[in-house]
Amino acid sequence: MPGGGSERARQVSSSCSKLNATDWLKSFVPPDTHPLHDIVEVRFKNSRKDFFRLEEDLHLEVGDIVAVESSPGHDIGIVSLTGEVVKLQLKKKKNLARMADLKRVYRKAKLSDIDKWVAAVKLEDDTMYRSRGMATSLNLSMKISDVEYQGDRTKAIFYYTADERVDFRELIRVLAEAFHVRIEMRQVGMRQEASRLGGIGTCGRELCCSTWLTQFRSVSTNAARTQQLSLNPQKLAGQCSKLKCCINYENDVYNDALKCFPDSTIMLTTQKGQAFFQKYDVLKKTMGYAYKDNPGQLVMIPAERVREIMAMNRKNQHPADLLADVTQSIPDTSPFSGQGTGTEDSLTRFDNPEKPRRKRKKRNKSNTSSNKN
Repeated sequence: MPGGGSERARQVSSSCSKLNATDWLKSFVPPDTHPLHDIVEVRFKNSRKDFFRLEEDLHLEVGDIVAVESSPGHDIGIVSLTGEVVKLQLKKKKNLARMADLKRVYRKAKLSDIDKWVAAVKLEDDTMYRSRGMATSLNLSMKISDVEYQGDRTKAIFYYTADERVDFRELIRVLAEAFHVRIEMRQVGMRQEASRLGGIGTCGRELCCSTWLTQFRSVSTNAARTQQLSLNPQKLAGQCSKLKCCINYENDVYNDALKCFPDSTIMLTTQKGQAFFQKYDVLKKTMGYAYKDNPGQLVMIPAERVREIMAMNRKNQHPADLLADVTQSIPDTSPFSGQGTGTEDSLTRFDNPEKPRRKRKKRNKSNTSSNKN
């Protein structure tokens, strides 16, 4: 929050913000004949960014609070990127086609502009709660998750989520009469709502979407199957009631690792019978097979052993067993295996160490009473 009445009050800095961008061309000095880039990137509330064109003789730095053109009036934002790297951002965002229609940066924000902007921000929570009550009274099946006031307090954006199409024309009339501003309704998805509200995930950390994740990729149950995850909706769903975005993080690694495994659709033939595939263990590079006559017993064997049995079957040779040529079972290399490591097998960790001490105290009391007698 900017403070004070000094010149520094018109510039802010953030220690951790997912809207920040690294200017890796900052040390690059263009030649004198190269024209200066007159477009800057400005960030606002709710992961909103936009590009604006500078006026002549206006020099801005990252962190400057500026007044930019809006419709109607003006808005207050913070400069997030300047210089030559803005061209690359425009190309990445595919906004090169509308460069001629970019809005302008009026000036650096005055202290009066900042005070008005801060006062408008303080009204957002109360406005959101009141608008929720108005939507409920009109029997609208929608949830207003956030409100954003424009910097000059002439317009308010209401972000909402809804499962079906909502006719909110009556709601807009009621909101305009209550708050005396121009109303704009903007529908967002469940993931966007979770990123705005924030929270703590099952991993114990703050949600990725509210800290650093800016683009949402589609998540499918096939990624969970590839990683051998339990297909339990309560475990796979995040706070947005959608599949967790972190399921995609390691999916590419698992897909690459599965390319090194033999074909799982081929059945293995041994003297003990035919065995069919059941599961992978990608990290240990093993495959699980079960015999047709005993499908409940799973046998984990290395992928190299599976290739060896397939090669023998192609030559009409049948080994005695799946593990006939394996000298020993596959060791458990997990760092959580064994006793005394806090696994569920070590049940003695729940024992109360105070119980034997209490017994000793009772014995001592009985001994002392007999000696007194």
